[in-house]
Amino acid sequence: MTDALTDESLSALRGRDSELFNAVYRSYASQVLGYLTARGVEDPEATMQDVFLAVLPRIDSISGGVGGLRTFVFSVAHARMVDDHRRQSRTPLKQSFEPELDPRESGSAESDALSRVSPGEVLQLLNVLGEDQKEVLTLRIIADLTVDQVAKIMGKSAGAVKQLQRRALDQLRDHSAVKEYVAQ
Repeated sequence: MTDALTDESLSALRGRDSELFNAVYRSYASQVLGYLTARGVEDPEATMQDVFLAVLPRIDSISGGVGGLRTFVFSVAHARMVDDHRRQSRTPLKQSFEPELDPRESGSAESDALSRVSPGEVLQLLNVLGEDQKEVLTLRIIADLTVDQVAKIMGKSAGAVKQLQRRALDQLRDHSAVKEYVAQ
C-alpha cells in the first residue's frame, strides 16, 4: 500500500499543523488500527486515538521525511500496544459469576436463629405476639414467603405487612431483653 503522503507533500504541509495532522491521520489511521487490532489491544480504537494524540505535538519536528514519520507513528503505536499488554497482565482475569458453581453458602439470620432455638421455645416466643404478628412472622420466616405474598394471603397491603413484621420483631427483641435481664 502506498502512502498518500509523499516527501514533497509533507514538506509543503510543514508549519500548517492542522492540515499536516489531517493528512497524517488519513494516511496512517487505518493501518495503525489494523496493527493494534492484530496485536490484541483491548480497545484498539481508543488506543489509536492515543497514538495520534501523542504524534500531534511532535509532528512538525519529525525528521526523515515520510519514512521517518511512518516509523515514528508506528513506534508510538508499538509503545501503546506494549503498555496495553502490561496493563492487561496486571488486571485480574474477569469471569462471570455462576451461582450454581459457587459452593459457598450462608444462611439467613432467621434460619440461624431458628436453628439455635427449639420448636418449643419458638412457640413460647410466638405466644407473646398478637395473632396478626404471629401470622406475618410464620408466613415470612417459616414459610419463606415474600412480603407481597403474605399481603395477598392476609388481605393486607404490603406496607401493613412490613409494619406488622417490624413491630413483631421489636416486641420479640424487647421480650428477650427483659427475659435475659430477669435471668441475671
